[in-house]
Amino acid sequence: MAFPHTPLGLGVDLQIDGIWTDITADVRLGDRIHIERGRHDEASRCDPAKCSMTLNNPNGKYSPRNAASPLYGRIGRNTPLRVRVPGPTSYLDITGAFGSRASTPDAPALRIAGDLDIRVEFDQLWHVPVDDKYYEILARYDTTGRSWRLHLGNGYVFLDWTEDGTNDTIRDLSSDWSIQPTPTGRLAVRAVLDVDNGAGGHSARFYTGPSISGPWTELGGPVTAAGPTTVHPGAAPLVLGDNPAVPSVLGLPAHVLRAEVRNGINGVVVADPNFTVQPAGTTVFTDGAGRTWSVVAPASVSNLVPRFVGEVASWLPRRDVSGRDTYIPIQAAGIMRRLGQGAAPLQSTLRRYIPTGRPLAYWPMEDERGATQAASPVLGVGPLETSAVDFGADSDLTGSSPLPTLRTGARIRGAVPPPAAPPQTWQIHFVYRCTAAPTVTSRLLAWTSTGTVRTWILDVGALDGTAVHLYGLDANGTTVMDHLAGNNLFAGPEWRQMIVYATQNGGRVDWSMKWYAVSSEANGNGSGSYVGSVGVPTEFDTQLGEGLNGLGLGHLAVFDHDADVYNRADNGWTGNRPTERIGRLCSEEGVPVVIQGDVDSEVPLGAQRPGALLALLQEAADSDHGILAERIDDLALWYRAGHLAYNQLPRLVLDYGGGDVAPPLEPADDDQGVRNDVTITRSGGSSARAVDTTSRMSTQPPPAGVGRYDEGVTLSLWRDEQLSDLAGWRLHLGTWDGPRYPSVHIDLAAAPHLIPTVLGLDLRDRIDIIGMPPEDGPAAVALLAEGYTETIGLYDWDVVFSCQPAGPWSVAVLEDPVLGRADTAGSRLAVGADATATTLSIATTSGPSWTTSSADLPFDVAIAGERVTVTAIGAPSGGAQSAQVVRSVNGVVKALPAGADVRLWQPAIISL
Repeated sequence: MAFPHTPLGLGVDLQIDGIWTDITADVRLGDRIHIERGRHDEASRCDPAKCSMTLNNPNGKYSPRNAASPLYGRIGRNTPLRVRVPGPTSYLDITGAFGSRASTPDAPALRIAGDLDIRVEFDQLWHVPVDDKYYEILARYDTTGRSWRLHLGNGYVFLDWTEDGTNDTIRDLSSDWSIQPTPTGRLAVRAVLDVDNGAGGHSARFYTGPSISGPWTELGGPVTAAGPTTVHPGAAPLVLGDNPAVPSVLGLPAHVLRAEVRNGINGVVVADPNFTVQPAGTTVFTDGAGRTWSVVAPASVSNLVPRFVGEVASWLPRRDVSGRDTYIPIQAAGIMRRLGQGAAPLQSTLRRYIPTGRPLAYWPMEDERGATQAASPVLGVGPLETSAVDFGADSDLTGSSPLPTLRTGARIRGAVPPPAAPPQTWQIHFVYRCTAAPTVTSRLLAWTSTGTVRTWILDVGALDGTAVHLYGLDANGTTVMDHLAGNNLFAGPEWRQMIVYATQNGGRVDWSMKWYAVSSEANGNGSGSYVGSVGVPTEFDTQLGEGLNGLGLGHLAVFDHDADVYNRADNGWTGNRPTERIGRLCSEEGVPVVIQGDVDSEVPLGAQRPGALLALLQEAADSDHGILAERIDDLALWYRAGHLAYNQLPRLVLDYGGGDVAPPLEPADDDQGVRNDVTITRSGGSSARAVDTTSRMSTQPPPAGVGRYDEGVTLSLWRDEQLSDLAGWRLHLGTWDGPRYPSVHIDLAAAPHLIPTVLGLDLRDRIDIIGMPPEDGPAAVALLAEGYTETIGLYDWDVVFSCQPAGPWSVAVLEDPVLGRADTAGSRLAVGADATATTLSIATTSGPSWTTSSADLPFDVAIAGERVTVTAIGAPSGGAQSAQVVRSVNGVVKALPAGADVRLWQPAIISL
């Protein structure tokens, strides 16, 4: 017998010495395990996930400070913990760690030289990484027998192969489109290679589907290349997951259900491991094609599905009054708890990014007001000595904390340590702000060098007209190079970057300089060469010229190699999309993250300013209406972009009348979340306001509206032009006039048939409830799961979802018969109608009249809460149109009064 007639069979593990160790036997399941994840009570952001339970603690086994415990020194604060429950089927758990795989040895049947057909099916916990990394899926590929490999990169599917087993003949094709989440949760990926497409070339096609048997949806069209090809048959093993022959690319972290390799497109199956029929713990088995597979740790065959992965934040040893019953309540939390504890603000994007280029010397010059020198973050580099420098005076460069301005005669001096070996090139970078070009020749920067040119001088001002003047002197003071460049665009209101390069080119030195505005395309340049050696800069020693009073200066750096670390960082990565920014920040900070989203469908962001990591990540999520949370199956963050909530199909359907929903299910017709007067301000920019003055949720006094509910929100946005759309979208969310069910309770002991679907549900997925009581309104409601609490015991398992309405996230789709219809600007029922009338008279009060084209019929309208289907409608006559209708589509039966508002049941709403 199965749960709830037998114990659930869950598993609890602690990670001890880096290995997941089963401690289920010590868990007091009578006290139940409590889990919280996501956001609750319509909060604006997710709290760290939580998990609490009580462990039996005989002889102080789990007391971290008990030196007699076998776990002493091996557990403590932030020891990883996970909770798993039995799922509907077994799977291969590929952890993403090195070596995590299943493989089968080379066999003659696997040595395919022609057309290929490769398929892999994953379960509902699989997320598509979009983090600019590559992940192995399935391959026959090693250093001595490179045949083919299927892998994933930034959400796109790649198929590589060689023609002779060497790197010289590597061929690769990739899908036109990236993979997107599927409504069922399960996802199969397929790649086929046609080595001779009959048109003088070869082609690959890429597909996704709900299972390994299809049906298949192509990811774009066929991808072709010139000339026929062949696949090197090789002698490599077939590897699912991490391929040790390619150590630079790890296996895709995933739960694999099945895989297939076919000789030919839809050809003979030569390998088909089916992990769904393997008992948990299986390490060796034979597939249906006769291949013998071995599972290599840390991969494993499991039927347990994660419900929580976190870190134990508190261990609280307790005992009863007799002292014989010893136990220890523990509470674990997701990674967000640790990341948010005492988190220091991240520095400016320039300050963070420039050191990654390994400069010889670097002075950010972001020191506080009152500083008398500029500190360097590079070890072994002394401070930049300064005088007449006003630190912290200019805060306009978006990629930097406030920078200094220099007064006439200001002095800066700092030594550059020598490199480990003489370089062949060097570069000097700095940012500056000169609002007006000097009218007299003025010194901007000077430095010494070990090369033929011992002193480099950069002047600006009135030299043969207005110019930038770079010249170099040898050890005797003789001019070696001298160049005047027109200084058009040298000055202006924006911050600019200046770069001076020098590179050894045989017996000559090629040099160049360029400057450009951070926020525009304005730029200037100059270049030349001279006979001699390039050397390397050794010291800056500059006294600012009189024409440059008030010059802004900062982020002075020297490199002994080519470096490109200022670009995009100098403007604070303005224009980043949320998935880009979240992925980059997490990569920089070493924080694991899984990201779901399509960059092109997201809101462009403004500059990344200094701030705590979680605050910056949440800022990006807020601007996009995405959800930043933690993964359910790993100690990692998770971001789901806002656009993925649009037009979802239900992931979970509950039949209220069938008992799928445990009591109480209580609608809330209140004002929580109502916002009908919205002002959005762009951080560092303008603002826009959107107000609803006409609908039932408008600012009008009741009963015409609900009164004024205003809010002001500041967002990180790229441009002011985005403001009106975002204000309108927030107004749309805040004036949605539909049912709200803040929580949905599911008792899985009473409805165990729901377990597989509930296990596949994640935050921001859609839940539909059908068979609703008629007195509550609509017969069906659509919700989005924003969070949940979960209580698990031996024979009981309850999940309570915190929800928001899904209706506002149904957005316009071009040419769609339901989502592609523009609503009326205003119309009303011209004549009242009883509950059975099938002919209605509708008068348009504003804008165009209703369509009469048969191609546009039927369509549904809302009249006084009743859903009515219009099957035919005539031209306006006497100020009204006569419509033939089907009544009470949503189960509401009522008479309709004259003057009742008539609008589309599902009007087209433009998404962000």
